Amino acid sequence: MTLFNNRLLAACAGQPTDCTPIWLMRQAGRYQPEYRALREKYTMMELCTTPELAAEVTLAPLRRFDLDAAILFSDLTLPFTPMGAPFQLKEGQGPVVETPIRTPADVNRLRCIQPDQDLAFALETIRLLRPALNVPLVGFTGAPFTMAAYLIEGSGVRDCPTTRAFMLAEPGAWHALMEVLVENAARYLEAQVQAGVQAVQLFDSWVGALSPDTYRSYLLPHMQRLFQRLKLCRIPVIHFGTGTATLLEVMREAGGDVISVDWRIPLDDAWRRIGADRAIQGNLDPVALLAPREVLLDQTRLVLKRAAGRPGHIFNLGHGLLPATPIESVQLLVDTVHEESAA
Repeated sequence: MTLFNNRLLAACAGQPTDCTPIWLMRQAGRYQPEYRALREKYTMMELCTTPELAAEVTLAPLRRFDLDAAILFSDLTLPFTPMGAPFQLKEGQGPVVETPIRTPADVNRLRCIQPDQDLAFALETIRLLRPALNVPLVGFTGAPFTMAAYLIEGSGVRDCPTTRAFMLAEPGAWHALMEVLVENAARYLEAQVQAGVQAVQLFDSWVGALSPDTYRSYLLPHMQRLFQRLKLCRIPVIHFGTGTATLLEVMREAGGDVISVDWRIPLDDAWRRIGADRAIQGNLDPVALLAPREVLLDQTRLVLKRAAGRPGHIFNLGHGLLPATPIESVQLLVDTVHEESAA
């Protein structure tokens, strides 16, 4: 019987591990030939909403690499349709909302989800995966700001100008929107935990568009309420964002057992600002995996050097694996992190 690999959960709690745990955002995805073969047969939506297929995609990278966690294969935007905001996953573009939010009335039409009914396929995927894994399964959903950005912009738009304008022009509607999105995020993650995930990550992919003052005024109370509720789940919560070098202190105030940082700030600087009492995740630039072998090794070793062997470091990328990433580079990265951080 294969022993359960507890490195990720130990690191989330700030406990020592025999080597640094590593998992990779988008570790199940387009860089893998197995995934590309499935995408020739099925749409992205079919993969996400068919439990057997989603489980297969989730497991594929674990069969190739000695990763320390699996992450549920899904999409941030799947709660949109049941909450009253139909969308499509368009090839090469990502999620596109049919009727973006423009007025307070648009906010009022949104509903709170019932995950056991509305997202039953994702929960069934979790139940299929747990017996097949000897590493923790990480669940996830989108953070309120990032979900609001998709709903207001209509798709992924850098710097989120329409979202920020709506926030300032319609503060009442904005806070009402946050309340719905906090409730939906909490319900969905609670249902994932009940189905069997052992950690969760809250993705705030677009939050780097905000200034610290704006975050405090329009987002912080909502995030604090969400993290307080997730504490009741008694599992590690990873707080992820990109472009957040100016937001680390306020993200710490918001909550999370682990703060994930991207490559735009040295990992040791980020950890100093976040505080030694929190675990930290990151922070290799995904582009490093497209570089020559020696460059990848140098960049990987630099992250490990900045972590300095302190308990509570989870090695990951600052964002997701790029589709052009060579399989050999992922193998080299995983092996290097484990071998060179071994106690």
